Amino acid sequence: MKRRGLLRGLAAAPFLIAPLARGWAAAPARAGANVEALQKNWKEFLAAGADVALTAEPLVRSNEEWKKILTPEQFRVLRKEGTERAGTSALNAEKRPGVYVCAACRLPLFTSAMKYDSGTGWPSFFTTIPGAFATERDFRLIIPRTEYHCVRCGGHHGHVFDDGPPPTGQRWCNNGVALRFIPRTAGA
Repeated sequence: MKRRGLLRGLAAAPFLIAPLARGWAAAPARAGANVEALQKNWKEFLAAGADVALTAEPLVRSNEEWKKILTPEQFRVLRKEGTERAGTSALNAEKRPGVYVCAACRLPLFTSAMKYDSGTGWPSFFTTIPGAFATERDFRLIIPRTEYHCVRCGGHHGHVFDDGPPPTGQRWCNNGVALRFIPRTAGA
C-alpha cells in the first residue's frame, strides 16, 4: 500500500512541477485583476434565471442518494476523493463568460474571470467565490497538500497550491468532473 502511494506521488510530480516550469508567461492579464471586486461582483457572471444554490446551507444525502444523482466518475471524485485523469475535462478549453458550480449541489464556486490555463490538465482558478470551500490538509502523496471541499455538500473538488499566477499566487486545481459550467448568456 505504501508503494502505491509513492508511485502515485511520482506520477503526479510532472503536474505539480509544470506550473513552475511555465513561469506563468500566459498570466499577465490577471496581474491587474482586483480580486476583491471579482469576489464581490461574481453574480455579474451568472445567467438570469440560472438554476444555482444561493445558500451554503449544508446538504446531506446518503451515498445511495448520491449514486442516483451523480455519474460513476462524479461519485468517485466528489464522494470518494478521487482524481480524474489530467487533460480529460472539456472545461479546460471553456472560454465563455459564466459561472462554475458544484456538479453535486449547484453551489457557485468560481467565475470565468477567475480561471486561467495552468498547463496542468485540470481547470485552474486563482481565487474562488467567497465561502464556497472548506479546506483540510492531505498527506496522501507524502507531500502535504491543501484539499478543498464544497461547503454545501462536502464534495471533493481538488487541491490548492501556492504556485499560481498573480495577483494571488494561488492555483485552485479542480477536477472538471466535479464542476458544471453555466454560461452567462443562454445562447452562448
